[in-house]
Parts: sequence; structure tokens; C-alpha cells
Amino acid sequence: MTDRELDQQLVERVQRGDKRAFDLLVSKYQRRLIRLVSRLVKDPSEAEDVAQDAFIRAYRALPNFRGDSAFYTWLYRIGLNTAKNHLVSQGRKAPTATEFSSEDAEQRDDGELLRDINTPESLMMSRQVGEAVNSAMDSLGEDLKTAITLREIEGLSYEEIASAMNCPVGTVRSRIFRARDAIAARLKPLIDSGNNKRW
Repeated sequence: MTDRELDQQLVERVQRGDKRAFDLLVSKYQRRLIRLVSRLVKDPSEAEDVAQDAFIRAYRALPNFRGDSAFYTWLYRIGLNTAKNHLVSQGRKAPTATEFSSEDAEQRDDGELLRDINTPESLMMSRQVGEAVNSAMDSLGEDLKTAITLREIEGLSYEEIASAMNCPVGTVRSRIFRARDAIAARLKPLIDSGNNKRW
């Protein structure tokens, strides 16, 4: 039985009045939903509240869930919308545009970063790269950040992301490409300087 089929069985049990089945869905997806929401809502306690609110909204809407998409795709859409609504209600808005350069980001060789991973230099480089990736993610527009998060962190397929974001698959591919390009451009100076410092 696939994950989607198992989720569908739990959904049907909830629709028949079994509240424990919904608890199982919450347990299964709570951490993933909080991680997704925290990409938009930075404060950890706020992110937990938003995720909880998203589960409440999902529970109330579950009688109308038809199973056209996977449960978690549907839940993520609710989570994203809840996070956006939360930001608006707080007078905040996630960025919607990003500036980036595409200077041959796809053509560099990152293999050097994988060697000597236990040296102090490589550990420092790993930390700097991690911080740069997080900073680059934070600077992305909301749509780019959501698409890359769903793909790279949550592991959703392009089709599932399209369903969660309510847009065509081509738009998802474009957003993911642009997000990767923006992140690569932010990492390029760090990676280049790391390669130049080897002796």
C-alpha cells in the first residue's frame, strides 16, 4: 500500500467520524508542515501556531476532500495559504520578487568541496555555505521560496508542487530553476574564494 493510499484510508475514516485517524495524519505531517510554514513565518512559535491553525482548517475542510490530489499536497496548500494569511493579518508580507545574477552558475565544479570534509577549513566552509544557502533562501520571493522548499526539502514532485501551489507544472519548473539560479549566484563568490584559498 502506497503512502497516498494509506493517507486516503485515514481521510475516509476521519470523514466517517474517527477523530483518532486525524491524529495519525497530524503526527505524520506535523513536522513537515511546521518546516514548510517556517520558511515564510520566521518566528518558531508563530510557525507552530500557524501550522496548528492549518491543521484545524484542514480538519474542518476534510468532509469536502475528494482525493483528487494527495492528502499532503492538499494539506500543504492549506498550510501555505494559512501562513500567507497570517503574515497579512500581522501587517507583514513575504517578498514577492528577487534580484539575481545567472553568471554561469550551472557550469562550476563543486566536487572540490566534497574532499577533506573533516578538516577545519572544510568544516568552516560547510558552515559558511549553509549560512549562505539559508540567507539566499530568505531573500527569495515567496513563490520561488515555496517552490524550492517543496522540491528540495520536502521532496515533492513537480506535479505535486503544481497542485499545492495551484499553478501549471511549467511555472513550477521555472520557479525552481530561478530559485536554484539565485542561490547558486549567492554561493558562487563563497565557493570561488574557497577554491582560491587552497594551497
